[in-house]
Amino acid sequence: MTGPRPKIVIVGAGFGGLAAARHLAAAPVDITVFDRTNHHLFQPLLYQVATAALAPTDIASPIRSLLSKYPNVEVQLAEIVGVDRVARTVAPRHGAPIPFDYLVLATGSVASWFGHDDWQHHSFGLKTLVQATRIRQNLLAAFERAERATDPADIARLLTFVVVGGGPSGVELAGSIRELADATLRRDFRRIDPPQARILLFEAGPALLAGFPDRLSRYAKARLERMGVEIRTGAAVDSVDASGVVVAGQPIPSANVFWCAGVAATPAATWLGVHPAAHGTVPVQPDCSIPGAPDIFAIGDLSAFPGPGGKPLPGVAPVAEQQGRYVAGVIAARVAGRPPPPPFRYRDRGSLAVIGRAAAVADLPHAKLTGFLAWLMWSGVHLFLLNGLRNRILVYVQWFWAWLTYSRGARVIEGDPFQDTGP
Repeated sequence: MTGPRPKIVIVGAGFGGLAAARHLAAAPVDITVFDRTNHHLFQPLLYQVATAALAPTDIASPIRSLLSKYPNVEVQLAEIVGVDRVARTVAPRHGAPIPFDYLVLATGSVASWFGHDDWQHHSFGLKTLVQATRIRQNLLAAFERAERATDPADIARLLTFVVVGGGPSGVELAGSIRELADATLRRDFRRIDPPQARILLFEAGPALLAGFPDRLSRYAKARLERMGVEIRTGAAVDSVDASGVVVAGQPIPSANVFWCAGVAATPAATWLGVHPAAHGTVPVQPDCSIPGAPDIFAIGDLSAFPGPGGKPLPGVAPVAEQQGRYVAGVIAARVAGRPPPPPFRYRDRGSLAVIGRAAAVADLPHAKLTGFLAWLMWSGVHLFLLNGLRNRILVYVQWFWAWLTYSRGARVIEGDPFQDTGP
């Protein structure tokens, strides 16, 4: 007589959590996926929602629909706030503890202000759909407010957009705001000239796109500067407040400060009672399990998995997806009584970052590409990785239409544009 089927709990339905659920669905187990939102978010395109190029629903898919074809997978809308390693339960914010036989933590990361928590009240992070829509709201409202303003200093402050952080998110956001002002909004206003808007990109390190080769980093900087983005590297932010930012002692008045400078893991290390690694990540074993807890796994942005040379793997979607598939294989092997797979090894297929219209960089294992060819590759990869045929078609149509007309169809301000919604 067989016993009850093992119960797998997966916390987080990002790239890692979805991959784990899908690849475990064929095993004789019961799976429950918990997430605090009802949708899977394609984060690499969040900046396009923030700059009115795409609608929120173009890059988000209901988790239930993505997993509905797997009869042994259950989806629960709930925020998990704790783990009891002894009782082998997870604690939702509301309701009774949920038991597990195997636990996969794929809770991702959040924006980090490096200990300056007060700065987040005056700047916008870009990690969630809510944050992206707030950026869009305030970005578009800034032009509307400037159109009504009469004080030149106030107009200048409203039309100064500060992006902090020169990684892929900051580079993509700065370039997209520049194109929005220069092309999409050029003829829409009568009192202000949108192309006169200032977009400033600050990076504390010596170069943009620090994880890319120098040649690609220099290309990105030169391309953004030709577009009219003002770039300052080696420029750490001193403070952020309601008036704008102070960088290297210089105050810069701005109504919109967009924070793309850092991330931190969700507080799962605290739940587990382990000493966190850098940025709050959870140290893991070669099979992605927690030291001393072989049935609990941490993957994706949450995990501190050493890559080549001992440096932790980057917090990008391919790492999370590959770890999700790997952990599913580990659990399936244990359930079936098979030998475990060899230690996890990340297969790096390259990195991509888009700069603007027909301009991107591609750092591939055997090639370094820039310009139109890199942009085509970026477009194709992102369309392929989007969940759902509907989203792929909608995004392709939006991109094609924007290419022909320079138009952006998601320029809708919800609510009162003259009421400061804040971050």
